[in-house]
Amino acid sequence: MSKLSFAATAFVVAFSAATAQSAETRGACKADYDKFCAGIAPGGGIVACLNAKRDQLSATCKTALDSRKKK
Repeated sequence: MSKLSFAATAFVVAFSAATAQSAETRGACKADYDKFCAGIAPGGGIVACLNAKRDQLSATCKTALDSRKKK
């Protein structure tokens, strides 16, 4: 495998893992987002908004946010 092929494969694997992780967080935090951060557009600080409301979030959303930090 050439160096370019290897680099491309590594990038795809890393991107897929990040996408799966963010999809998991979106699903776990959808209701909390709708309730507390609905005015925030993607890329505009949704995670920061959720973290600011952390004491009011569901346990599922808190767990998903914590798993984002660990990876």
